[in-house]
Amino acid sequence: MSYAELAAAARGNIGPFCKACPVCDGRACAGVMPGPGDKGVGHVAEKNWRAWQSVSVNMDTLHEFFSADTRTTVLGRELSLPVMIGPVGDVQRHYGEKYDTVSYNRCVLTAAAGEGTLAWTGDGLDGSIMTKACGLIDELGGAGVPTVKPWDEVTLGHKLEEALAARPAAVAMDIDAAGLPFLRGQQPPAGAKSAAQIADVATRCHEGGVPFVLKGVMTPAAALRAAEAGVDAIVVSNHGGRVLDGTPATAAALPAIVDAVGERVEVLVDGGIRSGLDVFRALALGARACLVCRPFVVAAFGGGEDGVRAYLAQLRAELADAMEMCGSATVVDVTRDLLWG
Repeated sequence: MSYAELAAAARGNIGPFCKACPVCDGRACAGVMPGPGDKGVGHVAEKNWRAWQSVSVNMDTLHEFFSADTRTTVLGRELSLPVMIGPVGDVQRHYGEKYDTVSYNRCVLTAAAGEGTLAWTGDGLDGSIMTKACGLIDELGGAGVPTVKPWDEVTLGHKLEEALAARPAAVAMDIDAAGLPFLRGQQPPAGAKSAAQIADVATRCHEGGVPFVLKGVMTPAAALRAAEAGVDAIVVSNHGGRVLDGTPATAAALPAIVDAVGERVEVLVDGGIRSGLDVFRALALGARACLVCRPFVVAAFGGGEDGVRAYLAQLRAELADAMEMCGSATVVDVTRDLLWG
């Protein structure tokens, strides 16, 4: 099934907040929280999507015939394509009753592993979300990335212990989650973290033999502080517009961040990436790989594990097509000189 078909199948099973649009561009759910929308006037999610559409690529088919190889290596693990499934912390709160977070995580973790890539799992006020996600990742031999929120020191320490025990592909922290409205004033508290605190988390992960990824980096200065703190990778992310209105699109922020730290840490990116061509654009701007989140929730509601695998297959095929039409035999060949202008 195509993504549009999966979205059509999801309607009636998802919502009321998510409309399962044929193109997940952030318009129908603008400002809708709880739900998949963004904060404030609700323009950032759509801005993310539009920014990728504004990046034009250089078509060039004057080359030897080849079949594009979409494989890449992220954090030491080979993936079949440079796309991972982004984390969702509370599926029922934001998307509907068909899945709870545990059953959703099982769906995407299993589907991603079956397609040769990784799903990231979320975190929330309900501590069992992290506990059960780590159990699922452990069952899959570590094929997953648990994402912890920037909790207080005691809570964070406990959650890191759970995450590291699963021996995952990596542990991530979405540091920008400090701005989520439904985490403000809650117990346990979540908030900003200093570079020294991030360095402590990175050290703990490294002592456990697991890479550490910091998600929610939007400036070269913050990226440099993250690199100096010892993180292994960063995700250029504005949390889909859910934590602060008025931020730039991730596609706009990405190149300068890559230029600042791309030789020191692996740079990933999310936000509005919806097609294999968008993935190609992100690679050309310097990203090692992408995270895609909201559309995979729709794919799961529309087709379960098979739907998630179908959307991953669609992204892989679209990326391969773009690579072949632009003369890039491997993902390493996708560079900025393949962009127009």
